[in-house]
Amino acid sequence: MRSLPTRPARPSRLSRLAGACVVAAVTTALVGTTAAPVLAQQAEAARRKVTGFYQMPFPCGQTWTGTTRSSHSPSSYAIDWNRPDDDGDDVVAAAPGTVSVANPTGKTGYGRWVRITHAGGETTVYAHLSSVAVSVGQVVDQGQLIGQLGSTGNSTGPHLHFEEALGTKTMPASFGGVPFKYGSTMTSKNCVDVPLAGNMLGGAEAELVVFRRGARSTFQVQRPGQAPLAITFGEGTDQPVLGDWDGDGVANVGVRRPENSTFYLSTPGGIVTVGFGIASDRPIAGDWNGDGKADVGVHRSSNATFYLRLPDGTTQAIALGDADDLPVTGDWNGDGVTDLGVYDSATATFQLRYVGASGVAWLAPVAFGVAGDLPVVGDWEGDRATDLGVWRPGSATFVNRLAPADAATVAVSESRFGRRRVR
Repeated sequence: MRSLPTRPARPSRLSRLAGACVVAAVTTALVGTTAAPVLAQQAEAARRKVTGFYQMPFPCGQTWTGTTRSSHSPSSYAIDWNRPDDDGDDVVAAAPGTVSVANPTGKTGYGRWVRITHAGGETTVYAHLSSVAVSVGQVVDQGQLIGQLGSTGNSTGPHLHFEEALGTKTMPASFGGVPFKYGSTMTSKNCVDVPLAGNMLGGAEAELVVFRRGARSTFQVQRPGQAPLAITFGEGTDQPVLGDWDGDGVANVGVRRPENSTFYLSTPGGIVTVGFGIASDRPIAGDWNGDGKADVGVHRSSNATFYLRLPDGTTQAIALGDADDLPVTGDWNGDGVTDLGVYDSATATFQLRYVGASGVAWLAPVAFGVAGDLPVVGDWEGDRATDLGVWRPGSATFVNRLAPADAATVAVSESRFGRRRVR
């Protein structure tokens, strides 16, 4: 398999640690200041045991230094993150949540910034970004790209201003459940799996798959009785997608890179690139016209609309669901044409759209899973109709629904696969 192109290297620059006055001031201030009192850190640690906790807001394996100062606004518990030549580096979600603020044009204060709302009234803030890759109302997963580091707003040099808050109160930061030592250097453990499914091995039934984020990401394909098949493809902030790009009956891997809105699709003949959509779109794939080959598309949260790229290069737009829904695609009625659907993770409900023989589009709500599950669909029974399923991040468990979408009673299968999200 050909290697996926990496991002172009940025020109060499002077270290941002020297250029950012905020960082220089931090080191001096910390000599005589305790940024997070012991009692506050102990209270925060106890709270995290109940509500969960965050990972660093950077891709898996990256090393960053986080600092603060007594005059840091809005609180000395906020962190300024830096590493050498960091201008334009990727910033990712510290935990799953819903985007409540996405300002892509700000010039004062936080500049270009994002706020994500998490469970229990907790929020995280990512400020002074050079670009924003999410939209308000969009549900984001842990480790998902939300923008690039920059120096917009009231900033004296490139850095990421990061906050963890409960309500309106900024809290002492912690990562992986461990209170952060301000002024220290850490390596990101934001190394999550993203659940998928597809006919990867050529049989009738779909296999369970996870996309393992890392500097060199891999698709891990479950093989009963054997070690998973590992396919190296993509980077840590790419968005994974599966599809039968060449029509041979076997699904291939692919990724979409938000920063350039480009799909990279792995085929036996090499990597095919397709530019489509905007940065905040989520990738989808399916056989939109029934010709046996998968095509690409995107789901746009800002207007709750699917955009399907047809084989002739034209686009079809279909509105479905709400801004906070997650897209799914599958052949719900087994007619050889891929249909659309959405999943509301808060209510654990699928809304499936399919077009009958009369050409009329039908909608079917199907409740399945529990709040916080991520949707995964596949042909679990090998009958050419796509079934529903979910993946539980806390236990890395696939829960598959073994029945047609309109069945009154269903059987369920469970399988542990992937890395458990530490919560």
